[in-house]
Amino acid sequence: MKWSFGLTILWTGVFILAVLFFVDNTDLMEITENPFQPEVSAEEIIELNGLHPSVEEKRDRIIRRAGARGIDIVITEEYRTKEEQDALYAQGRTEPGQIVTSARGGESYHNYGLAFDFAVLDEDGEIHWDVKRDGNNSGTADYKEVGEIGKDLGLEWGGDWQGFTDYPHFQQSYGWNISDLQRAEDSL
Repeated sequence: MKWSFGLTILWTGVFILAVLFFVDNTDLMEITENPFQPEVSAEEIIELNGLHPSVEEKRDRIIRRAGARGIDIVITEEYRTKEEQDALYAQGRTEPGQIVTSARGGESYHNYGLAFDFAVLDEDGEIHWDVKRDGNNSGTADYKEVGEIGKDLGLEWGGDWQGFTDYPHFQQSYGWNISDLQRAEDSL
């Protein structure tokens, strides 16, 4: 009886050590830190001209977590200038192509380094845009699975939007709406 109890304690300890060894340390930090809405000033956002570091960190976590589930993704877009945003807005309107955005330059979180887009890769490493495809045979579409990963990290997923659903899009506003960011930019 004493040996059985001792072995149970030993194996429990081994299990805990194994979990601590294999778990991503950044995920353990999430337990004690608030990963969703850290204090970020509008001025800090405006001055970046690139992807915000905490959004970049979450992007990297999504890539790792999706990969662990057998879903390979590639980042297709991050920070955009207003000119790049205007060119995308023109697509399908005044320029050839399909409409891919409803935001003009200065109206997208991409313009403030708070958004990124991704695509799911198939077995051959090619991008596929089929939002219903379940390449890892989990019972859930790959884009939805990646969307859930991002939402677990506190990001807003475009796949939840009504009207203009944007499955490959994530953003984090830190409580700032586009008007707030535009005003902050105008005041600099």
